[in-house]
Amino acid sequence: VQLQASGGGLVQAGGSLTLSCTASGPVVSINYMSWYRQATGKQRELVATITSGTVTNYDDSVKGRFTISRDGAKNTVYLQMNSLKLEDTAVYYCNLGIRDNSRTGFYGDYWGQGTQVTVSS
Repeated sequence: VQLQASGGGLVQAGGSLTLSCTASGPVVSINYMSWYRQATGKQRELVATITSGTVTNYDDSVKGRFTISRDGAKNTVYLQMNSLKLEDTAVYYCNLGIRDNSRTGFYGDYWGQGTQVTVSS
């Protein structure tokens, strides 16, 4: 299984971006889908999570501005980011719990390669 993240870029403060992350390969099912971010010199932090039942959770810093969603048919998770702030600048990583073997019930933890989001003033 491979994850491909895209959608990052340079945007002015107050602007919007949408990130996407698609899983390809032997995907049987996906339970959680999450976005993390890591700013320079800081630890990686959880931004948002969506479960297989579409329950969502957000870090307080992004509540009301970011929306996480998923398309099960496409094995894709999205992160719509609005009202971006300078402090949102970071590399964003997708993280998915994927069952890649129909003979077991095990879900592996997979990470995307990261996509850079830079917010300018």
